[in-house]
This record gives sequence, C-alpha cells and structure tokens, in this order.
Amino acid sequence: MTAMRQIFLDTETTGLNPESGDRIVEIGCIEMVNRRLTGEHRHFYLNPERKGNEEAIRVHGLTDEFLADKPLFAHIADDLIEWLRGADIVIHNAAFDVGFLNAELKRMKRPPFHTVAAKVTDTLAMAREMFPGKANSLDALCKRLEVDSSHRTLHGALLDAGLLAEVYIRLTRGQDSLVIQDEPASGRPLEVQAIDLSRFDLPVIEPAEDELSAHDAVLVDLDKASGGKTLWRATVA
Repeated sequence: MTAMRQIFLDTETTGLNPESGDRIVEIGCIEMVNRRLTGEHRHFYLNPERKGNEEAIRVHGLTDEFLADKPLFAHIADDLIEWLRGADIVIHNAAFDVGFLNAELKRMKRPPFHTVAAKVTDTLAMAREMFPGKANSLDALCKRLEVDSSHRTLHGALLDAGLLAEVYIRLTRGQDSLVIQDEPASGRPLEVQAIDLSRFDLPVIEPAEDELSAHDAVLVDLDKASGGKTLWRATVA
C-alpha cells in the first residue's frame, strides 16, 4: 500500500493582497504520513523586502526589524519545493496561501504551486460543507472540535500548521476505514462455500477494565466530534 504523505502548511504575510506587492514573511509546514505526525517539519522566517502592514504585524507580531536579517524566499525555495513535492498539501483557506506562493514563484520565473503538490486540500471548504452557516476560521474550528489552542496568543505559521493537523484529523475521523468491494475486479460474483459454524467452539474473551475505559474514551471523542449526532445516542434515546 502506498503511504499517504500530507503536509500541513501555513503562511504569514505583510498584508492581504499579493497582487499589490504583499509578500510572505513566514512559512510553517508539518508532515504527516498515514495520519500520523512524523516529527518532520520546515519553518522559515523571510525578509519580504518591503515594510509590513501595521494590522498584519498586530496579528503575527513579526516586525520589520525582526525580519530585516532573514533570508529571501528565493534562498529557501529549492529546499521548500523539493520537500513539498508530490505531497497532498493541506491548507486552511488554500486560495490565500497558494496565491502568495504563486506570486513568489512567479517572481523567480518558476512553475506555479500546483505543479509541485500532488493535490491541495482546503480545510476551509471541508468545514463549510460540514458546518454550513457557522464560523469556520481555524480558531472557531479549534473551539468546536476541542483542539487546545490556549497557547496561541499570536498567529504563527508553524503553530497554526500544527493546530490545523489536529483539526484535520478530527474533521476526517472515520474516513480512513477499509472499504470492502461488493464484487471482484473480474465482475463475476464470488462463490463462497457455506461453513457450519456449529462445529466450532468459539471462546468469548471479555475485555479488561482498561480496554473498556479506552473504548468509552473513543466513543466520547466521536460523540464530541459529531456534535452529539452519533447513532448510539439516538438508539439509547
């Protein structure tokens, strides 16, 4: 089975519009393989070669003085692109970050971002479909899905990428289950020999207390993630 490699990516910028010259000042990326964090990441502060917007600085706290001696995007581009290449890149409000990355790549006369990523997954679009009509910012999703963001006083690309990874796992809980095909690839129905199960003396193994507790904890997490819409609640009611 081919490993599923995902990179959770976030950027901080000098402003909101790359077309008017706003630039990236921070990039944070965290790697996940088969829904498990690997510990691998990339994190860069960047000199945007222009003054930052005061409102943006209030959000991320990265002043012109702090960024003055940091590398240019062009200096870290090769390392970043090769590390991202071929992965599913997961971004919250992907159009924003990809727009800025494309503007930086265009300045370097490089191909656009979609030629690097195998695909781009937008968790904002996922959240809007799952929670229509509700606030779906990263902060709002952290609260709704009970992801601890209490240590987040300012926006930071690496911190936000980590929070996004936790939010994504909770948004997609249960979507990585195995699928059983109804019929084989040949199209012919399977012939299954009947077995008399009465011939077998099947032991019944009772769960231990710690196993029961772990199972109950998983059910509680699933119930919270679904907003109390789990089937067993309806059955018990």
